[in-house]
Amino acid sequence: MANVTIKDVARAASVSVATVSRVLNGHDNVTEHVRDRVLSVARELRYTPHAAARSLSSRRTQALGVVLPDLHGEFFSELIRGIDQVARRHRLHLLLSSYHGDVEEQGTALQAMRGRVDGLLVMSPYTAASQSLEDARSLSQLPVVLINSQSGGAAGTVLGVDNHGGARAMVEYLVSGGHRRIAFIAGPEDNFDAHERLRGYRDALAELLPGTAEWILRGDFDEASGHRAGRELIAASERPDAVFAANDMMALGCMFAFLQAGIDVPGEIALAGFDDIPLAGYVHPGLSTMRVNIAELGSHATELLVAAIASKEPVTEPRRWLATELIVRESSGPPERRTSS
Repeated sequence: MANVTIKDVARAASVSVATVSRVLNGHDNVTEHVRDRVLSVARELRYTPHAAARSLSSRRTQALGVVLPDLHGEFFSELIRGIDQVARRHRLHLLLSSYHGDVEEQGTALQAMRGRVDGLLVMSPYTAASQSLEDARSLSQLPVVLINSQSGGAAGTVLGVDNHGGARAMVEYLVSGGHRRIAFIAGPEDNFDAHERLRGYRDALAELLPGTAEWILRGDFDEASGHRAGRELIAASERPDAVFAANDMMALGCMFAFLQAGIDVPGEIALAGFDDIPLAGYVHPGLSTMRVNIAELGSHATELLVAAIASKEPVTEPRRWLATELIVRESSGPPERRTSS
């Protein structure tokens, strides 16, 4: 059977080629009756739009470029889910790439998107990544929305999470529960999210417990580094009565170290994380955390990018922050009350 063309669909539906095009591209200026008839005929004829021809006629690729620092873990799967939901609604495809934390590879990934996508979604939390972003933008001239990045100004719209405010709120909650020795497992030193969460911990500690020494352990946003930090805390001459990890994966690694050592969470040491990944509510004890609606972060960023592409204007909106929400579960109870012997 010969390939079915848009003209065949128009002829069978008794409408113009322009009307078929409007229906297939999701435009609103078509009546529901006509839309249903065109879609029914297209299905019956098994018509599939020719992507290359479509791109030539519209000068659009119907694709969005997504460049992320990693693809591993629940955070990124949730983020991609939110991005994909909006892309599907607008009948757009995703070209996805990861640079695995290598800033040079980020620049290469961005360059590879040139000519293949209509806009870019870039998560660039690393402090050394600004130049590669600027270089890519100057070559591609594409609309760009940055997610959780410290870049701003000419960089276009930056959509991020209120990491500083969320970390402050968690420390305030732990202090209100009677905790005074609060250790913090920080994220990578060159990561913007990690930097802001550490700043929130420090600011809240200085304000709420003046004179109290900071207790900071280094981590890498993964379970293994959380486990190492937990073992370090177990070996300390004086243990904390609460641990706040800069993300849930490190908190879960720390929890495992405590449980291996027979330390009761939260009876002996309370524990909290940040992000509220799906797994946080299914461990025992359930992990208290600062909720980031990760899928919403992805969907909101994609809506901003789609709007920028449609307007054909540079993205000039200011930086936006999404609020976090305190989620209290079993892991963050008050310190164990001990009687003196």
